[in-house]
Amino acid sequence: MTDVLKCISPVDGSVFAERPVLSLEEARASVAEVRAAQAAWAARPLEERVKLVLAGVARVGEMTEEIVPELARMMGRPVRYGGEFGGFNERAQYMAKIAADALADIEVGEDATFRRYIRRVPWGVVYVVAPWNYPYMTAINTVAPALMAGNTVVLKHATQTLLVGERMARAFHEAGVPEAVFRNVFLSHEVSDALIRERAFNFINFTGSVAGGQAMEKAAAGTFVPVSTELGGKDPGYVAEDADLDAAVDTLMDGAMFNAGQCCCGIERIYVHESLYDAFVEKSVAWVKALKLGNPLEEATTIGPMASPRFAATVRAQVADAVAAGAVAHIETLPEDDGGAYLTPQILTNVTHDMEVMREESFGPVVGIMPVSGDEEAIALMNDCRYGLTASIWTGDVERAARIGDALETGTVFMNRADYLDPGLCWTGCKDTGRGGGLSVIGYQNLTRPKSYHLKKVTK
Repeated sequence: MTDVLKCISPVDGSVFAERPVLSLEEARASVAEVRAAQAAWAARPLEERVKLVLAGVARVGEMTEEIVPELARMMGRPVRYGGEFGGFNERAQYMAKIAADALADIEVGEDATFRRYIRRVPWGVVYVVAPWNYPYMTAINTVAPALMAGNTVVLKHATQTLLVGERMARAFHEAGVPEAVFRNVFLSHEVSDALIRERAFNFINFTGSVAGGQAMEKAAAGTFVPVSTELGGKDPGYVAEDADLDAAVDTLMDGAMFNAGQCCCGIERIYVHESLYDAFVEKSVAWVKALKLGNPLEEATTIGPMASPRFAATVRAQVADAVAAGAVAHIETLPEDDGGAYLTPQILTNVTHDMEVMREESFGPVVGIMPVSGDEEAIALMNDCRYGLTASIWTGDVERAARIGDALETGTVFMNRADYLDPGLCWTGCKDTGRGGGLSVIGYQNLTRPKSYHLKKVTK
């Protein structure tokens, strides 16, 4: 069993941070304190809970100058892009704005004899297992609405971003959220699974790999505790013949390469109408060649290392296998590519769905581009995948985009944009991407349970 969690920096391979894990007995005691605090937290007025959560969010914002280089060292994102506070704050503020309406009683009817209504009540203790790629934004998606709704929260963050949960908890505590209401923990997989099997939590939110999601569901099997998951992705883009070509290139390439391709909804495969295909490829290659691979702590760097040499090895293998099968790689290996975490971004053409790089998640800076004859072929190829998080459609016709979207097996349909999370919309997926939904009104519905009241009045 793991005794110490270590964050290995992709910048230079050094140990950037380490923390001892809790024993099972220590973890049980910690979660018991969180459970004991829940009723009093839920009894506070909604306005008070919202105010305290937003104060915690603001306190995180005050730490941005420390957070930005810390993130670069932990997971490799260049400092030039700043931290995640913009999206972090936007999501929390939106959930605060809709909280009262989203959590309001549903009035079914009242007359002289009966009053009937449905109330949204908190599950109790919410367990959030957050990923490293956007460690603040992915965590706040659940942490903020869960706390606002009256739940208490236990946060377990990815080892690659070991300090994020600790920093978030400190910020919230300094802002007035009680320590037992929002608790960061360092756990081994074995202890985490044991707590889930013992029904220590009332709701589980997991963002990570398909294998990780399967492990969560197996641990929770038979407990009847709901498990919400966002897992793998292989998000497609489709560029129709009437698309704004330059805008499509700029947005889709950014969606494929930003954060070294390590985005939940990053673009991993693109289908371009045959009339625009050659121009799209030419412009995309030029776009990627303009990237500067290097140390994320240097301002000139536009693409940093992947978070781990292990992740980069997966991408290298996919590219090598595709090239061996006939794919064309358009970017020559860069001098900064060290064979480890620093990886040359890549565009592949002459690809097919027989290649793993077009079927399985890459989660790195590589994208395959294929020509298509029209909407029907594009839809078939976009659906030819075991994942379903987002799809990006490029056309000047809104009705056409909606029609194509209706035929796609995906959680979100974008038109003329990509790689963005709108907190007013439900963030959800299908197939092996997982199930459940965060943010929006639906996020509150998932973080609470319905409780029905059928009250008969005393009559003479």
